Amino acid sequence: MFEPVLTKYVNEPNGYTLEFYVEHGGYRAMKTALGMTPDAIVDSVKKSGLRGRGGAGFPTGLKWSFVPKDNPKPKYLCVNADESEPGTFKDHVLLERNPHLLFEGCVIACRAIGARTCYIYIRGEFYHLQKQMEAELAKARAAGYVGKNILGTGEDCDIWIHRGAGAYEAGEETALIESLEGKRAQPRLKPPFPAVVGLYGCPTVVNNVETICNVPIIIEKGAEWYAAIGPEKNTGPKLFCISGHVKRPGVYEGPMDTTLRQLIYDYAGGIRGDRQIKAVIPGGSSTPVLLPDKLDTHLSFDGMAAAGSMLGSAAVIVMDETTSMVWVAKNLIHFYKHESCGKCTPCREGVDWLYKILDKIERGDGEPRDVELLLSVCDSIGGKTLCPFGDAEIAPVLSTIQHFRAEYETYITTGTSPVQSDFRAAEPVGAH
Repeated sequence: MFEPVLTKYVNEPNGYTLEFYVEHGGYRAMKTALGMTPDAIVDSVKKSGLRGRGGAGFPTGLKWSFVPKDNPKPKYLCVNADESEPGTFKDHVLLERNPHLLFEGCVIACRAIGARTCYIYIRGEFYHLQKQMEAELAKARAAGYVGKNILGTGEDCDIWIHRGAGAYEAGEETALIESLEGKRAQPRLKPPFPAVVGLYGCPTVVNNVETICNVPIIIEKGAEWYAAIGPEKNTGPKLFCISGHVKRPGVYEGPMDTTLRQLIYDYAGGIRGDRQIKAVIPGGSSTPVLLPDKLDTHLSFDGMAAAGSMLGSAAVIVMDETTSMVWVAKNLIHFYKHESCGKCTPCREGVDWLYKILDKIERGDGEPRDVELLLSVCDSIGGKTLCPFGDAEIAPVLSTIQHFRAEYETYITTGTSPVQSDFRAAEPVGAH
């Protein structure tokens, strides 16, 4: 079994405190980094092969190198902690149980890109985390690890925690920037990209929580050590969320050559009731479902892409043989209908139509043309919106029709689900 690095101390009662963190080697990597040039830090992160853990998997060192060095404007680091996609809860563990690893990574990343201010944008519902994180951040500031003249080196880096208003769309980097500026969380047209014109019109890097938490580890243990973990171009430790019909749902850490089968059976204890697996969503609700014949695929960016899906946020949702895939699609579309920011017409109007059609099928009023109608609406959304939200919301519909079209057609013909999912909620939850 892989020895955890990011989550090594998360089960310790006081693992989140400054005292515990420093006692176990915390902020040692930051001291090393403050003696390095910014270019040397960026080169080390590039050599490590670290790819963004928020979903896209873009190389982190390359992203940092896009920040123009000759721009006289202030530069900013924004940490995306707006974790709210169904099935995703890995960043919550780091924020709650290991906040100083994030603070240390923020200081190092700021030095690498020339920023002196970092904003950690946390999900609106994370009020309980905000209070604890701000208390620990105050202790780090008082101890000289954050703020002005860090450890007497002359380096400045202040960190501010900003809680959003509970919008899923704020997880998109330009929408997050808009929200930080006090505006409605809606995406911007790109280009220009945030690295050139970001927060307050200044060069800005937006990174995910888990991404930044990997940075102190790279500095502490070396880029070569880090790059040796996992398959080529998919390096380093990775946090996997697993939920659904498994015996031990939770967050597990492993290399990215871990297979879906290993995560489900070795880490999460297998399927509840020892039933058969029907389908798996491998990377959060916006990624296409996979069938059991893909269980031996690596949980890596490239492995999931080759299998026809995405690693995304590495949020694995497991569904057993009792699951109605029409209900799955309707349930997920209900989430996207609620969370669409409304800026782009295809997304705003299209998702409403998708929900109405799926709801009609679920009520037993489906018509033979409905499957083709769903595909037509999806075609009117995909690739036609400012941000990836449009592509995300159609993934559950397209992939369930691709793999379970017969289930849709039986539901429409008979007026009832061919699979009675007795565990499901009678009505969608979370609407308000």
